[in-house]
Amino acid sequence: MDTENLKELLNEVRDKKISVEKATNMLEDLPFKDLGYAKIDNHREMRVGFPEVIYCAGKTIDQVKGIVEFMDTKENNILATRASKEMFKEVKKICSNAEYNELAKTIIVKKKTFKPKDSYIAVVTAGTSDIPVSEEAAVTAEIFGNKVEKIYDVGVAGIHRLLDKLDLIRGAKVIIVVAGMEGALASVVGGLVDKPVIAVPTSVGYGANFSGLSALLSMLNSCASGVSVVNIDNGFGAGYLGSMINRL
Repeated sequence: MDTENLKELLNEVRDKKISVEKATNMLEDLPFKDLGYAKIDNHREMRVGFPEVIYCAGKTIDQVKGIVEFMDTKENNILATRASKEMFKEVKKICSNAEYNELAKTIIVKKKTFKPKDSYIAVVTAGTSDIPVSEEAAVTAEIFGNKVEKIYDVGVAGIHRLLDKLDLIRGAKVIIVVAGMEGALASVVGGLVDKPVIAVPTSVGYGANFSGLSALLSMLNSCASGVSVVNIDNGFGAGYLGSMINRL
C-alpha cells in the first residue's frame, strides 16, 4: 500500500464507507509480513520507490511459492530473479498470469501498468553470451515501468556494429553495458556518450577471465568518466539503478 492508497483508506474510514475493523485488517500486514522463513517488506515502495523483489537462489520451491502467494494479495507488480523453471511451474499454479523469461531466469506477475516515460534505457551487450544477464537487466527495468531498447552483440571485436547503433544508444537517458571477457565495451561506450553508463561485468570468458573478475577490474579501472559498475552478473542491480536514474 503506497502513501496515496493509505490516505484514501483513512478517508474511507472517516466517511464511514468502510468499518474500522475492515481497515485494521487491511493494515495488519504493515510494515512487514512474517511468514516464518521470510519477512516481506510491505513498506519498501514507500521508502525507496520500488517494491521488494524476490531473490530465488538458495530458496526452496515452496518458499518462493509462499512468498509470491502473499505478494499476490497486494497491488504491486511481482518480480522474482534467479528463478528455476520448476519454481515457475509452481508459481503458475497460483498466479495464472505469471510469465517466465528463460534467458533471464525471471518470473514476473503484472498487476498494474505504467505509462512509459518518453525517455528510455538502452541495454547494450558485447556478445550473445552476455544476453542472459542483459535480459535480467531489461526485465527489471521494464517491470518498474521503463521503456527499454535492447542492442545486443556489438562488442569491440567488431566496433562497426556498435557505431551503427550509436544514435539509438546516445538517445537513451541511461545506458547499461553488459560485457564479459576483458570488459572493454563499457569504456568505449563511456567515451562516446554524454549519459551515465552502468557497467555490468559478466562471468563470460576463458580461464584468465577468472569468472568475471577480469571484466570487473577493467570496468572499475575505466578511463572513461561517467561509468559506474555493479557486481559480476548483476543484471538486476543494473536494471534497478537504471530505473532510478530514468525516473529522476
